[in-house]
Amino acid sequence: MHTLCARGTMKPEINAAVGFLSRFLRVKGHVNDRQVQTFSQSLQDILAEQYKHHWFPDRPCKGSGYRCIRINHKMDPLVGQAGQRIGLTIQQLYLLLPSELTLWVDPFEVSYRIGEDGSICVLYESQPGPIGMPVTATTSSPSGNSGSVSPMVDSHISCKEELMVLGRTSPSKAYNMMTVSS
Repeated sequence: MHTLCARGTMKPEINAAVGFLSRFLRVKGHVNDRQVQTFSQSLQDILAEQYKHHWFPDRPCKGSGYRCIRINHKMDPLVGQAGQRIGLTIQQLYLLLPSELTLWVDPFEVSYRIGEDGSICVLYESQPGPIGMPVTATTSSPSGNSGSVSPMVDSHISCKEELMVLGRTSPSKAYNMMTVSS
């Protein structure tokens, strides 16, 4: 974490990401409330430890790939660790969580994509503010409902917005493409 950042805590972002994943366990699984609470607390602790030297509120995209939680043909190791702490195997986690999930946990924004070609949805968004001043935040549920804590005013482009604008599968005609074949 940069010492001159406007807001050094990552707790709201981690809480949003953990809450999102925990809801899948609660809704889809045969996981009791105590197990969900233990999973949530474990994952919060694991993510806070993992991200502590990779959190840059003054440059939110820096370290975004490191903080990305990814489930596809391979279970994200941090989610796997938290699942194992409540007795879930990797195979059980695959049954409870989306089979294709990308979750970005960045300063001031948490967003996700289900499916390789799915839309990117924002779970949590806030604006940087001076130290000691309240931070404006908006949270969304996966159903699309959002609760605005305070009006949004900044027009910065997030890492995910760059991905949506630039696209991932077909570059614009302004790019020169080089292909390599064997």
